[in-house]
Amino acid sequence: MKIVVFDGYSLNPGDLDWSGLNEFGEYTVYDRTGSNEIIERAIDADVILTNKTCMSDEVMGQLPNLKFIGVLSTGYNTIDIAAAKRRGIIVTNTPSYSTNSVAQMVFAHILNITQQVAHYTDEVHQGTWERSKDFCFRDTELTELTGLKLGIIGYGTIGQAVARIALGFGMEICAYTHKSFLQIPREVTVLSLDEIYKQCDVISLHCPLDEHNQGMINAEALKKMKSTAILINTGRGGLINEQDLANALDNNVIAAAGLDVLSCEPPKSNNPLLKVKNCYITPHIAWATKASRTRLITIVLDNLREFHSGGAVTNNVAK
Repeated sequence: MKIVVFDGYSLNPGDLDWSGLNEFGEYTVYDRTGSNEIIERAIDADVILTNKTCMSDEVMGQLPNLKFIGVLSTGYNTIDIAAAKRRGIIVTNTPSYSTNSVAQMVFAHILNITQQVAHYTDEVHQGTWERSKDFCFRDTELTELTGLKLGIIGYGTIGQAVARIALGFGMEICAYTHKSFLQIPREVTVLSLDEIYKQCDVISLHCPLDEHNQGMINAEALKKMKSTAILINTGRGGLINEQDLANALDNNVIAAAGLDVLSCEPPKSNNPLLKVKNCYITPHIAWATKASRTRLITIVLDNLREFHSGGAVTNNVAK
């Protein structure tokens, strides 16, 4: 088989190994692929591995040998799934590889905000502690997590991992989910969205983005939250109306936000969240620990192995 990796750099900038692909044939890895480069690079490909490079019906129609598209992420909205199915092309995703890493990032943001880690590090380096008359320096309120309510919107694999960590901090766990109550552990209280907004001290988003929840965190939702509330988003940037969140932060409607995703990535310079107070943004790296990326490659190889053997492909999303 001829294998082409369209945008391999974000997954493997050089610290991992692509050589497992040798098991299946000849492979070529490109760091990035523009839309105008797809056909030339993949004209003879049997297999394409891609993350953000889009695969439309028109593109697939110009790749006569294409039999398999492996998406290097859990989400696969970059692929026209209906077209792939119609053309008999298998499409696989890579589920659950980043669960622990994303849950860890949720608490990196929560702890940074509640303990003001970035602020105090900056103050120390600017000499503020050195000039203090006391053995410590403190000019903000610090917040203990024990007893606070964490509202998890979307109680899937990552949401459940976040809940387990939160229990270790002594937080009360609330969740908005469509799961049956039989699937929810006793320590988790199921609430409506309005109840999550009104009651929870920290709200963390873990639902997939679709036409029903685009911009769900908007001015109306934010007004329902506590003035001390912290919003965390490691899910999809489109879940938040960014101008509404910027207004809410600047006007003290909620206390702070920790975001690893934005609606446009990388962001444009006019994104309102880039200049707003109490908004802490990381550049879509929750998934990107080395352990997580290693698991991703392992799952991709497993998907290819199932395809190559001619059996059922577990993670086929174009069935």
